[in-house]
Amino acid sequence: MSETKTANLGIYWRTWVVLLVLTAIMFFLDTLAMPRGLFVVVMLLAMMTKATLIGGIFMHLAKESMDLVVTVVVCALGFGVLLYGLSVVDAHRIYEMAQGIFVR
Repeated sequence: MSETKTANLGIYWRTWVVLLVLTAIMFFLDTLAMPRGLFVVVMLLAMMTKATLIGGIFMHLAKESMDLVVTVVVCALGFGVLLYGLSVVDAHRIYEMAQGIFVR
């Protein structure tokens, strides 16, 4: 195996270990009694870090032009907002049904 391929595999393994450690930290934090707002902020930061690592290393966006990176990020965020918007209506309806205040 050439030295370049070995170096490339090394970055994937290091990234995988970092993702595994972040996931373990997230599971550990879920067991702690901490304020809800702080918990949400820490989890969002950890998830954004993981998404950045996955996008940069595994999707090879770290070596691409900034135009492509911005396009991918904006489309992913837009798609996330669209999915949230489509699901929040049903979630609100289900919440009302569970509370017994659902009126047609």
